[in-house]
Amino acid sequence: MVEKSFYVYILLTENNTLYCGYTDDVEKRFKLHLEGKGAKYTRANKPVKIVYKKEFKTKIEAQKEEYRIKHLPKKAKLELINNTKNNL
Repeated sequence: MVEKSFYVYILLTENNTLYCGYTDDVEKRFKLHLEGKGAKYTRANKPVKIVYKKEFKTKIEAQKEEYRIKHLPKKAKLELINNTKNNL
């Protein structure tokens, strides 16, 4: 059986805000955000690109990291993006 991975990702929006989420398929989820079928936030703030993603072995780990990142100030999120080898 193939183990499924989960990811935390951060999107940059047109108005220079950041959106953080988790998924098991970052590219598919990004496409949904672009189509307006993602989160309510990204329907109002159109995403431009994926600026960060990190892989986790379990959904719980990804959810915990998403929660942690969502509670960081923007400056700390930008530092995370800039200092991570996984950034895009």
